[in-house]
Amino acid sequence: QVQLVESGGGLVQPGGSLRLSCAASGSGFSVNAMGWYRQAPGKQREVVATITNGGSTTYANAVKGRFTISRDNAQNTVYLQMNSLKPEDTAVYYCNADLSVLVFMKLTARKEFWGQGTQVTVSS
Repeated sequence: QVQLVESGGGLVQPGGSLRLSCAASGSGFSVNAMGWYRQAPGKQREVVATITNGGSTTYANAVKGRFTISRDNAQNTVYLQMNSLKPEDTAVYYCNADLSVLVFMKLTARKEFWGQGTQVTVSS
């Protein structure tokens, strides 16, 4: 059973910083890529940043230069360092993982997992 456990959300003033963490726990899997998405009230979920197993990263234009995604491969953990936060960054942030999961003997299947979400509120 694979689970993604997030932490690090909260309330911060504009211009402040937060660091989100997401750890993939369980056994019988390997990580292909991980990322962060967010969903603001009344809006669709959107990608914020992604990072592959090889370390390649992508960012949404709205967060480039302010957010940094990183990974600890040994701990199957992904981080999102958010600096210079703006009120429009307010949303529920979700961790996403693209995993290869062992399903039978040496057979693996590629599956997508989501964290439970963590609220980030940027307000004075």
